[in-house]
Amino acid sequence: MAELVGFAGSLRAGSYNRALLAAAVDAMPDGSTLDVLSIDDVPLYSADVEENEGIPQSVERIKNAIAAADGLVIATPEYNGGIPGVAKNVVDWISRPGDDQPRVTHGKPVALMGATPGGLGTAFSQAAWLQVLRTLRMRVWVSGGPFYLSSAFNSFDEQSRPNDDLKGRLASYLSAYVESLG
Repeated sequence: MAELVGFAGSLRAGSYNRALLAAAVDAMPDGSTLDVLSIDDVPLYSADVEENEGIPQSVERIKNAIAAADGLVIATPEYNGGIPGVAKNVVDWISRPGDDQPRVTHGKPVALMGATPGGLGTAFSQAAWLQVLRTLRMRVWVSGGPFYLSSAFNSFDEQSRPNDDLKGRLASYLSAYVESLG
């Protein structure tokens, strides 16, 4: 059916968003896959690095995976009411060089989800992503409604395994996203 890729916008090993994305892998509909991309080795964006050394290998790997996928899933934390810097950095890199944007970003379907221990479930972060992703001409999937996971500590056990309620929510959300891809 669909081959998706995704990344969690946190570098913390115990991140709720990493756990959310791992749970999403298991909640994919039959015949579809979600490959989790690591962003741990993506350097801070620098035009000097781009000009003098080219696109880093870690970024090329992510760009090629996104370009080949049917869709992208971003599990975004919310830092200080906005987009986490490490996640935005990845998107800044994948948009470079500008003449490669059509291959990687233009028309690429994107589903946003986010988990937080707070009460608003990454609503501000997801809203801020809309401008960034639309600027890159990505197709932000909104017909399934937002996927916010507030009070995330209630949805995972001590080993970061999701509870049944979260498994069901993810399965419904991802099934609808995959179905929207045709």
